[in-house]
Amino acid sequence: MVDFNLTNEQALWKATVHEFVAREIKPKAKEVDESGQFNWDAVHKMGTIGLLGLHVPEEYGGAGMDAISAAIAIEELGWGCGSTALSIAAHNSLGCVPLVLYGNDFLKQTYLPIVASGRTKEGKPSKLAALALTEPGAGSDLKGGITTHARQEKDEWVISGSKMWCTNASISEYILTLVRTDPDGGSRSLSLILVPSASTGLYISPTEKKMGLKGCPTNAISYDQVRVPLEYVLGHPGDGLKQALQTLDGGRIGIAALSVGLAQAALEEAVQYAKQRKAFGKNISEHEAIQWMIAEAATEIQAARLLVYYAAWMKDSRKPYSKEAAMAKMFASEMAERVCRNAIQIHGGYGYSREYPVERIYRDARLMTIGEGTSEIQRLVIARQVLAAL
Repeated sequence: MVDFNLTNEQALWKATVHEFVAREIKPKAKEVDESGQFNWDAVHKMGTIGLLGLHVPEEYGGAGMDAISAAIAIEELGWGCGSTALSIAAHNSLGCVPLVLYGNDFLKQTYLPIVASGRTKEGKPSKLAALALTEPGAGSDLKGGITTHARQEKDEWVISGSKMWCTNASISEYILTLVRTDPDGGSRSLSLILVPSASTGLYISPTEKKMGLKGCPTNAISYDQVRVPLEYVLGHPGDGLKQALQTLDGGRIGIAALSVGLAQAALEEAVQYAKQRKAFGKNISEHEAIQWMIAEAATEIQAARLLVYYAAWMKDSRKPYSKEAAMAKMFASEMAERVCRNAIQIHGGYGYSREYPVERIYRDARLMTIGEGTSEIQRLVIARQVLAAL
């Protein structure tokens, strides 16, 4: 058995992030959802406490945290605001991690200190990092569906194609882009290339109108003969598919943690309401039907949290953790949807009103079973590893 009692440092970190979120993020969650505006005020304050460089080594201006501490941070952000949490989770796990793991020294020194600190070299607020994988014809099928391509022309890559559902694209310093560099196909035909967001020929479409997570910008992107230096490829040409899949493993821990945060927020709202609302002469919290929903929610949240911590522990231990990350992501995301659904049920008709947070939290939670690999893909990952091992 693994002891998941938090260390003193992790407990202090959890308290620090919780206090920050309670002050800077949670009070603005409703406004962020209704306006669709990204919460830059809070994000500009995150660099000083390490939230923008969770996985970035200290030598590049990051916090260099362990995976459990990073999961703790994303859970707390999810508790405060799903929109803000998703942008920060994607920034850290998808936008920064590949550069940390596979980027050359030039790219690391040029970009990581900016995005991890939240400040440019001139001291001005910087933007975030993004990863572009999905295309109109390629979501789960990255190996065979990617058509965005890059050809080598002298000392540059020339990129053409399109991406969609790219989180943070419109608020990014750079976009790590999965492209086909070998037209003959195969597992070695894809590469990850860093594309500065200010590049000529890069067009970022207006933010998508979504069911939830409205304050987290998601954009389509087109690449029209975008030129970047050859050294902007991560690792070696042909390593992109492996890099992307390894990145998604870590990102799934983040989505699972975010799901736990959303569910925790929904449960707290439901409990508070149940203690105040009266029906049939007593508070509805005294009715067995309500107590059962609360008991199931509390149990499932704790189970999901432990799955997240276990996957993070496996990652920190440098053990294979693809199966554990998929388990955590699948269970936590589906759990969050159930908990949020029941939180609305406990509120009755009021739960369907935008005046109560559970309506927003439910809409935000719905994406978690889709993004960074659907529940169906998680089940495939889990089943294949179980079948291979037994």
